[in-house]
Amino acid sequence: MTFVKKDLFDPGAHDPLTLVELIATQKRWANERLSETEMMIQVPGAWAMYHMYFVWQEKLSALQFCCQFDFRVPNPNRADVHTLLTMINERLWLGHFDLNTDEQTPMFRHNLLMRSGEQANAQQIEDVMGIAAAECDRFYPAFQFVLWGNRSPEDAIGAALIHTNGRA
Repeated sequence: MTFVKKDLFDPGAHDPLTLVELIATQKRWANERLSETEMMIQVPGAWAMYHMYFVWQEKLSALQFCCQFDFRVPNPNRADVHTLLTMINERLWLGHFDLNTDEQTPMFRHNLLMRSGEQANAQQIEDVMGIAAAECDRFYPAFQFVLWGNRSPEDAIGAALIHTNGRA
């Protein structure tokens, strides 16, 4: 992963969304500032386009981050998807997956706390974005197996986590 050039970010700025915007612009990812405290970026993944949302909560000194999938979970599949989410979350070290209640889309979520005047840096932001994209890529097939392959959550996660050796 390449990091943003240090001279692109004013170290005196307190708004980490400015840094997120600079990263997205440098990487030529579609992005939109939704408000003073919210930003959305579209990032290409291995399986789909991911929608990354950032929300800055100044009172908490926290940057909330969500990486949303590009599909909805139909009603009949929600119980299996909730089981799958639990199984996935047991395997994560950082962040978690959940189901967006309004849109019924799976998403990866994580928060960065910046206490005592700490400020975000490019490496932190890119690490969170990279981890989210990697985890979304890793588990995207499991969601597909459950939703469209009529597989059980146990079979879906097993199939998604198979590691192959060598090359074809």
